[in-house]
Amino acid sequence: MMTTFRRTVLASGATGALALAAGCLDFALGNGPLEVAAERAAPTDDALEAADYEENAVEQETIEESVDVGVERDVEATVWASTYTKEIEYRGVKGEGCAFAAISIPDVSVAGRSFNPIGELSNKELLSEYRGKFERSGASIENLTHRESFGLEILGDGRSVDVFEGTTTFEGDEIDVDVAVTSFAHEGDRLVLVGSYPAALAAESATVEELMESVEHPV
Repeated sequence: MMTTFRRTVLASGATGALALAAGCLDFALGNGPLEVAAERAAPTDDALEAADYEENAVEQETIEESVDVGVERDVEATVWASTYTKEIEYRGVKGEGCAFAAISIPDVSVAGRSFNPIGELSNKELLSEYRGKFERSGASIENLTHRESFGLEILGDGRSVDVFEGTTTFEGDEIDVDVAVTSFAHEGDRLVLVGSYPAALAAESATVEELMESVEHPV
């Protein structure tokens, strides 16, 4: 899958700076894109087993970004997205009701400037960008509003986690859901971790926190 972004930055001495930063003559001369790849991030197997989550998909996608640093150049970034789901019983009905996603995008720097396409997005904007990774098929999450923020220790540092509340449908009924999200830089990538679960299942909040705390990068 190819997704296209465009960024514009003014810089002097662009061609020389590109050659130095990228170490790629073809890229500096405009004869080819700069190709970069993220390292995969994922919860540990032990944490997934304890939480009763199962792997849904592990995917690589390519983001193509056109950047202008005095001259226009292309960047192709390979992104990892690992998603997991959990079956729950709600009002006597069983189905996939919880989801977790770990997304990693290379934090590309050219001429001293970052061109990560999500680097300036808020956590709420990230939920909009990646909602397909934590929504169940045919059951979108609507009316997201911020409720609270708290800190977690993830990958050796304190990270800020935002919790949003919204609504979705589960087996034909409208229910309230909570969505927790955090994003941060680590080892040259930008990570986005998202977990969603029915608000009525309060214990799932702690489960999502445990999955976030267990995340490894690179895997």
